[in-house]
Amino acid sequence: MMNRKIAPQIKDAIEFNLNLKPYEHYKLDNGISVYAINAGAQEVLQLEWVFYAGNSFEQKKGVAAATNFLLKNGTNSRNAFQLNEAFEYYGAFCNRSCFNETAILSLHSLSKHVDKLLPVIEDMLTESVFPSSELEIYQQNSKQRLAVNLKKAEFVASRLIDSYLYGEKHPYGVYTNPEDLDHISVKECIQFYNDYYLNGKCIIFVAGNLPSDLKEQLNTHFGKLKASNTLLEVPEIVAKPATEKKYRIQNDVGAVQGAIRIAAPFPNRQHPDFKKVAVLNTLFGGFFGSRLMGNIREDKGYTYGIYSYLQNHKQQSAWLISTEAGKDVCEATIEEVYKEMKLLRERKVSDDELLLVRNYMIGSILGDLDGPFHIIARWKNIILNELEDDYFYQSINEIKTITPDTLQELANKYLCPEKFYELVVY
Repeated sequence: MMNRKIAPQIKDAIEFNLNLKPYEHYKLDNGISVYAINAGAQEVLQLEWVFYAGNSFEQKKGVAAATNFLLKNGTNSRNAFQLNEAFEYYGAFCNRSCFNETAILSLHSLSKHVDKLLPVIEDMLTESVFPSSELEIYQQNSKQRLAVNLKKAEFVASRLIDSYLYGEKHPYGVYTNPEDLDHISVKECIQFYNDYYLNGKCIIFVAGNLPSDLKEQLNTHFGKLKASNTLLEVPEIVAKPATEKKYRIQNDVGAVQGAIRIAAPFPNRQHPDFKKVAVLNTLFGGFFGSRLMGNIREDKGYTYGIYSYLQNHKQQSAWLISTEAGKDVCEATIEEVYKEMKLLRERKVSDDELLLVRNYMIGSILGDLDGPFHIIARWKNIILNELEDDYFYQSINEIKTITPDTLQELANKYLCPEKFYELVVY
């Protein structure tokens, strides 16, 4: 019998052996790949249809996002109300999202109702008609939302820093203006839908407590689509970053704080340094106990929070520091960021601090493996970025074995102020 008077032995998170549950992979009759994780005690599942239909493929700004959104707003047999009612009746949730390379249609449902809902998804993916009235509503709502956001310094800063990093015409740097929304037409949405949904590349990810006949159901409803697993290359556009490195933008004359963005180009996940720099980034500004947080929030009190992160782009990427600070201390905040970079270049991190970072990172990953939805999200990131299946274990190994010497070398290679774009929006 357990003696509850004796405290359990404390183990560091880095002593844990983490395992990523393997996926089941199969193909539908038309070649569409399905990646499945069958796990979880609750009778729920998540389905995602990932199309290579992001803004990298559009010829006119805003068309990819509009097309993706309007998938749920009318087909040949159902109007927008009927589509939404079909999901709500069964307590399900259908959402759509558009990114740089990909666009996603997702379904969260009770497992027992998936047979009722797959025909509705099939209808959306094969029979959407993009009613002009729905497009007008989308344009009006989007313009109103954009007008509100353009008054926010943090929104403007996030748009501008990407345009400086990649160039205003690069898919990662382009941003939509109100007049762009006005110029989107039904004809353009239909053409984009035909090219990249009906005849493009699709990958399906599913996780949860899966029905025994789900494979057959997916094949019945989606195995005859013209969309397939045929390789569809993402157009590679060379970044044309801005030549000027420092920007100060007045967005609101009455502003009391500024949005700060400091960013530099960085290789994508395929680069051998990416996994190592993930550790350096966590130490620098990737969690609440980071160097940036300890200095600028805890010691100086300039901000409520400051973070750094590596953008998860498939082509070019970036290392970015983001915060909002009082207008009178924005310049001092930037100075302290560069001071922390200098310290990482000149002094090796202590073993105790590195152990803290390692334990945090392993602990966070352990939490991210709690449940089938998190597990499939890990696999989706690996698969869509075309990484090796053991990428997860390579990352764990880097966290556990990276040395202070390596971190200092990486800091000298990447954390150099002259490499960074610097933006403050007031």
